[in-house]
Amino acid sequence: MHIPDGFLTGEAAAIGWAAGGAGLALCLRRVGAESRERDLPVAGLAAAFFLVGDAPLFPVTLGTQGHLLGGMLACALLGPWLGAVTIAVVCVIQALALGDGGITTLGLGIVNLALVPAFVGYPLLVAARRALRLSPRGLCIAAGVAAWLSVVLAACLFTAEFAVGHAVPIALHGIAASTIGAYAVIGIVEGTVTALILRTLIAVRPDLVRVAGPLRRERAARATAALRAAAERGPT
Repeated sequence: MHIPDGFLTGEAAAIGWAAGGAGLALCLRRVGAESRERDLPVAGLAAAFFLVGDAPLFPVTLGTQGHLLGGMLACALLGPWLGAVTIAVVCVIQALALGDGGITTLGLGIVNLALVPAFVGYPLLVAARRALRLSPRGLCIAAGVAAWLSVVLAACLFTAEFAVGHAVPIALHGIAASTIGAYAVIGIVEGTVTALILRTLIAVRPDLVRVAGPLRRERAARATAALRAAAERGPT
């Protein structure tokens, strides 16, 4: 999903930098207002995890490989703002140190990989949480579905960027079929991994999962109500 230098026009790259920069500026502003002290160490660990987790390449179709993205998991753990910033940092490290994608197209990479989960996937997850009053299991399944949708949407956006801003002759139908098809399959893996990791953390450390805040408050309210009931009954 990383775009090498030279494949897109300067105008397309400039639009990507403008969109990615504006989105990150909004995220950084909201991080300053809403972040918790405990989130920063988790963000560092998450960035290291995503750097390792994104490394394996999966052969999906002939001549097509892809990797996990991690955007929805980051947003579920850290919230959409810090989650997007974390993935953006991963994108920068991948471009500068690992050669994954170009520098001129880094803005578009940030849009696809960091901002799509934050601005599309996370609101869908929150809407499902509000509408369905999800249990921990249901919340994890909803997060998995949101992760799949985010991956497929990012693949569609990636294809559209090539269609509109390509600087060299390319086979658009081939890129569309291989990219969207590959990431539709990879999205299933990503959704499953996202759901499993969230389910484990909600069971053992729910305080580390930002999107599970209402579930934590509901558990605390039930525990408080049970204690009050026991106190009112008195010793038996």
